[in-house]
Amino acid sequence: MLESVSAATDLDLISYLKAIPDARMRRGVRIPAWYLLLVAVLGILSRCQSLRDLERFAIRHHSVLTAALGLELRRPPSDSAFRYFFQHVDVAALCSAIRDWTIAQIPGGAADLDQLICDGKTLRGSIEPTAGGGSTFIAQVTLYSAALGVAISQACYATGENHERAVLRQLLGELDLEGVLIQADALHTQQPFFGNSRSRGPTSC
Repeated sequence: MLESVSAATDLDLISYLKAIPDARMRRGVRIPAWYLLLVAVLGILSRCQSLRDLERFAIRHHSVLTAALGLELRRPPSDSAFRYFFQHVDVAALCSAIRDWTIAQIPGGAADLDQLICDGKTLRGSIEPTAGGGSTFIAQVTLYSAALGVAISQACYATGENHERAVLRQLLGELDLEGVLIQADALHTQQPFFGNSRSRGPTSC
């Protein structure tokens, strides 16, 4: 079974976003957390690249979105509203909710998650030289579902603080891997991936 903070069972994204705890102080909160997340998701899919872009997106689509969702909001969220919310959001809970919603789109759910492709990439522009002549960079590890045709989970890390093996182990450790074919780079086969009998099920590389 998936280990998740999400209690949602519906297929729609909003039900999963509503399951994410709102860590903001309740005083003065006028816009639901799930609405901010929904606007952020829609905005990013529409190529918003900054908080100001999200504010413009929210203003442009305010009347249509609130009418469709049955909300009564006097004004759309501002860039500062997004900034304050993102400073307090539970990132792990958000990632789990997005992952669970994505898997829910597979006709058989997690039961039909029969293959995962794992890959790590360096984020462009993140390489920085070190005093010893080497370099550090930010990398992203992604789990790609062949059944769904999209990435179901991902995580970023700084090479000076973590390693791709550890990050991938964490991502895979959140899933039931019994009967799942795992495709990964050769570096992950140099030693047993899970260090003890607590492996999440038989896997292949």
